[in-house]
Amino acid sequence: MTSTPSQPQSDAKIWLLFRGNELLVTSEDLTFPCYNHYDVLGVTALEHHRVGVHQEVEAFVVRLTEDAVAPEGYHFQSLRSLLTCINAEQFSLAATASQILGWAKSHRFCSQCGTPTEPHPRGERAMICPVCAYHQYPRIHPCVIVAITKDDTILLARSQRYSIPMYSLLAGFVEVGETLEHAVAREVAEESGVQVKNLRYFGSQSWPFPNNLMLAFQAEWAGGEIVIQEEEILDAQFFRYDNLPLIPPEGSIAYHLIHAAVNELTAKYAP
Repeated sequence: MTSTPSQPQSDAKIWLLFRGNELLVTSEDLTFPCYNHYDVLGVTALEHHRVGVHQEVEAFVVRLTEDAVAPEGYHFQSLRSLLTCINAEQFSLAATASQILGWAKSHRFCSQCGTPTEPHPRGERAMICPVCAYHQYPRIHPCVIVAITKDDTILLARSQRYSIPMYSLLAGFVEVGETLEHAVAREVAEESGVQVKNLRYFGSQSWPFPNNLMLAFQAEWAGGEIVIQEEEILDAQFFRYDNLPLIPPEGSIAYHLIHAAVNELTAKYAP
């Protein structure tokens, strides 16, 4: 292992260094390295890209070799696990970096003619084909997620993907040609068999697993009995607001959406 690097210089930059899906953070407080150049950490990089400016400091994302070893005072940690450990601003920066790195990796060749791409000459976040001039910009996938209430209960579902007994909200991708409203109604009907009404927008969150934009809504039950989509859902139930199962971690928009619904139901139904 290398020794702990010296203190950052005045022209230091934030380095978000990924080894696969793991991010290098300080072992003490889970912050990102901040130095003039990442080479002081003694790691080998394959590529790096500018992310932007974070708290008046330039930030860059770096792809490390798969055999990279964390220097003394640092460790590698998965981005998903950091969700519960760092603040929303830090996670947003790391999420953006992760998505830029994934975009750069998947757009090395022109999708129209197959020619190797080049970075945009004026610094735009785009890969350009030198032959046909096709521009490839980062793409995000819009998803809807919805908290459905029925009297004093909230509809929660356990996904087939969860290895732990955690329940979350119904969610899914927006399909071609759909409005967000149609996507909510379709996903809820497909996954649970119920209908919704009084749809209200709640907020959004960039979700880098791998490059989604979560668009959150609140709604009310309008009819239908629960019939789960067994390929995706293990169980779905209406839970009373004061007796919820294990739910997603605090950093997720699902957590905040559930708690907003709980607060509304508490104000309405609590004795």
